[in-house]
Amino acid sequence: MFEAAEVGRKLSKEQYKTQLPVVRAELLAVQQQLHGAHFPVIVLFAGVDAAGKSETASLLNEWMDPRWIVTRGYMDPSDEDLERPRLWRYWRDLPPHGRIALFLSAWYSSPIRDRVARRTTTSEFDVLLDEIAAFERALTDDGAVVLKFWMHLGKAAQKKRFKAFEKDPLRRWRVTKQSWKHWHMFDRFVAAADRAIRKTSTEQAPWHIVEGEDERYRSIVVGTALRDGIRRALERASATTRATTTRRKTSRAASGSGSTLEKIERTFNVLDELDMRQRLDPRTFDTALEKEQGRLNLLQRKASAQGISTIVVFEGWDAAGKGGAIRRVTGALDARDYQVIAIGPPTDEERVRHYLWRFWRHLSRAGRITVFDRSWYGRVLVERVEGFATEREYRRAFGEIEHFEEQLVADGILLVKFWIHITKDEQLKRFRERRRTAHKRWKITEDDWRNRARWADYVIAVDEMVARTSTQVAPWVLVEGNDKNFARIKVLKTLADGLERRIKS
Repeated sequence: MFEAAEVGRKLSKEQYKTQLPVVRAELLAVQQQLHGAHFPVIVLFAGVDAAGKSETASLLNEWMDPRWIVTRGYMDPSDEDLERPRLWRYWRDLPPHGRIALFLSAWYSSPIRDRVARRTTTSEFDVLLDEIAAFERALTDDGAVVLKFWMHLGKAAQKKRFKAFEKDPLRRWRVTKQSWKHWHMFDRFVAAADRAIRKTSTEQAPWHIVEGEDERYRSIVVGTALRDGIRRALERASATTRATTTRRKTSRAASGSGSTLEKIERTFNVLDELDMRQRLDPRTFDTALEKEQGRLNLLQRKASAQGISTIVVFEGWDAAGKGGAIRRVTGALDARDYQVIAIGPPTDEERVRHYLWRFWRHLSRAGRITVFDRSWYGRVLVERVEGFATEREYRRAFGEIEHFEEQLVADGILLVKFWIHITKDEQLKRFRERRRTAHKRWKITEDDWRNRARWADYVIAVDEMVARTSTQVAPWVLVEGNDKNFARIKVLKTLADGLERRIKS
């Protein structure tokens, strides 16, 4: 694969002087157009040592307006990074719409180095590459432009550059013992890179192999490819904006009728299987509450000492008792050991990024509990029913969510998901009680009443959500919530049981 990038391509000074002003002007023009676009541009630089990755990134910052460019260079992961899933630090750094991000030594670096050092097997390497491909597919499906440049030098050319650097007092710091160690393993690096590129170069996120020996040549090649990639994306966006707007309007207008058809076809629902008559008398509840909260407290101390993180997801109907259940969980814990993330409509900062970004950024360090009061499932519930997400968007989300949760669990996190269910009559009773009670009146809004009017549509959405995302590694726990006492104890006991199993595993 790399032979074509070892032939010694060059640009003369005259050619460079002729092409440079044109490329710079056109890059600035597309960057200006990008400001108003609803997608980001992610540029990834990888490659062999001394092939010009950082120099090219610096040049792009010089050629364009750096205020609209995010540049990130990654070293070995810190302790903070290691306490979270591998892709966390890259999700955290994703740029908003209208910006360009330049990533150096990012998500390919560690897998390739580990494979070269034989710390991973070929099959393990392939698993990591599949994870990366899924990550990039989630970004491009959401509209991001992903361009990947492998900056290449042949083995002889790399040695020549190292020698030149060592002779230059201003640049000799760039050649280390590690650099020469990598050079001696050049063939293994190339083999691992070849496999990575072949498995992850897609139409949506292509690799560009750039010969890095001549600075003028590689600079123009990268600048031209970036310009063309942004241009194509802007043309696609312009062509699809009207169609997308029409689909969203149609989705919102037709969501009720479409759901009615589904109701005719699907008479069974998973929620129908729940025994909503279950009750717990107050005296039994008080005893069970003390027992389960004490048990949860002790288990969380052990989990914290072992660095085991827990994520608890609460979904359910309006007035189902999510807040009350959460307070019973947090009431058992040291306040330093948990955070509660209440999810509402996305903020302006969140709206201009992939919908999973705001959840990735809230993942806690090892040994702590993160409670999500509503979660990423909003994409397949409220956004689906209310038409804020197109059918293509919420259908795609099922796979993205499953992959997200697999990464959490693979990293050793305990993930517990609760759907708290109440009947429609019980919800009406609680709505009326909230309206009568002064200190609860703030909880009832027009949105709650509007959502209640779409009850049948939400039932269908919940049923599919459970069917599609209740997996072996991240099953749903359906909680019968008509009796708050029963629901709260079931939540506490389920969470404590999960922690106990995780600690013993």
